[in-house]
Amino acid sequence: MSPTNGTAAAHTPVPGSSLSAARRSRELADTVGGPAVDVLVVGLGATGAGAALDAAARGLTVAAIDAHDLAFGTSRWSSKLIHGGLRYLASAQFDVAHESAVERGVLMERTAPHLVSAQPFVLPLTPLVSRGQAALAWAGFRAGDTLRMAARTARATLPGPRRLSAVETRNLAPALRTDGLRGGLLSWDGRLCDDARLVTALARTAAAHDARILTRVRALELSGTGARVRDELTGEEGEIRARTVVNATGVWAGGLVDGIRIRPSRGTHLVLRADRLGDVPAGLHIPIPGETNRFVLVLPQGDGRVYVGLTDEPVDGPVPDVPEVPETDIGFLLDVLGSVLDIPVHRDDVVGAFAGLRPLLDTAGEPGEKGRTSDISRRHAVLTSSEGVVTIVGGKLTTYRRMAEDAVDAAVSAHGLPAGPSPTASLPLVGAAAPARLATLPAPRRLVRRYGTEATALEAQGAYDERLREPVLPGHPVTRAELLWAVRHEGALDESDLLDRRTRIGLIPADRAAALETAREILAEALAEQP
Repeated sequence: MSPTNGTAAAHTPVPGSSLSAARRSRELADTVGGPAVDVLVVGLGATGAGAALDAAARGLTVAAIDAHDLAFGTSRWSSKLIHGGLRYLASAQFDVAHESAVERGVLMERTAPHLVSAQPFVLPLTPLVSRGQAALAWAGFRAGDTLRMAARTARATLPGPRRLSAVETRNLAPALRTDGLRGGLLSWDGRLCDDARLVTALARTAAAHDARILTRVRALELSGTGARVRDELTGEEGEIRARTVVNATGVWAGGLVDGIRIRPSRGTHLVLRADRLGDVPAGLHIPIPGETNRFVLVLPQGDGRVYVGLTDEPVDGPVPDVPEVPETDIGFLLDVLGSVLDIPVHRDDVVGAFAGLRPLLDTAGEPGEKGRTSDISRRHAVLTSSEGVVTIVGGKLTTYRRMAEDAVDAAVSAHGLPAGPSPTASLPLVGAAAPARLATLPAPRRLVRRYGTEATALEAQGAYDERLREPVLPGHPVTRAELLWAVRHEGALDESDLLDRRTRIGLIPADRAAALETAREILAEALAEQP
């Protein structure tokens, strides 16, 4: 599958950003037992990858490790939404709401406009939504638009809310039940094409700034001067020395640093085939009966799938690598969905499900922080241990950049590292460009939304091998070229990396099984061509 030299020269990724098995081996050998780096980041979810980028962009030497893969944990199990902070207004968390709106604007207008776009949502005014509830929701949407203005996000980036007639509501959400439908409320928020792709872009941008991105490297023990680690591919153990350590392991943070108390909250989503609901041009906010500020979301993905979520349930006991989805969560989501749809959706229609654990900081001793996990603040916290390990916990996907900045600020301050302020609020990620330029790229729109300016390089792979233009499995848009690109440039090391994170084929077990042999074939060929 190797291209000619001329083709390779004409179509290359962002210089220095390519992650591969060969690069991992070289940099791991240089890092374990080698000279101390300025910053060691543990955890390569959105916040950890963001911290690696933040530190590297300030000119610090960086190594970032993860026991598994990029976006292995919570960062791949989100609703794929970049929230503007509306829900936090209702609980008077004005600082969190403003921070969310600001960070949404940063992603949509500066750092990742290829990955984050405006998503319309319809709140249907059914007989289950009283006029008082509708008035409260409308006031909330107007307040959310005020947040947008305060964050200086352009109206062209995020349209304003408006009221819909019953006919307009049905046009945007044809699956709704018509009986008693008196209209709807239209609002907009930011939407990621894929949360795991954001993490991959962050890691590759950090790599382009000379950060060493090392997956399958487990931290066995942390100290203020580094970590004892194990290469999960070979079993070999060693030491990584560092001037400061940032613990960005999310729900697992307490297992590496004493005194960190995390109260995980499970958010479950269902996966449906899009044809089960018919045309879904907009997402849905479905009010949860008996709640004033909680909704079930219907989230069309544009790849023949629709997600329905999400729950907010406390989780006790050991934290699993991959959370299981209980039948109670599935039943709850189906019941709420059935309250507004004209088309019945049954248990057999659920072709996949996933759950993520939010790393909420346990603040049970603070006023107003008792009770349900849905009531716990989404503020993040930066905690420095007696040994000097900096831990970042709490927060949410939308504010990963600010969380990373605050963690690196703390590390720089505590250890006197030679670094200036963070530049990441204006630092484009790999593939980013202004929307006007993205619209003119000679590549399929779906690829541009996922790869940005690199879509043309990915698409060019098919110029020398027609097989690469073929879909990995019938009825799904992912092509063989995307799997090849993931091995060559995105650090994919095995089939799970390809099917479960670089693409999201694996969210439906039947699709995963059908694509597995093709993934193995491409993986073997791509790894064989690496030096």
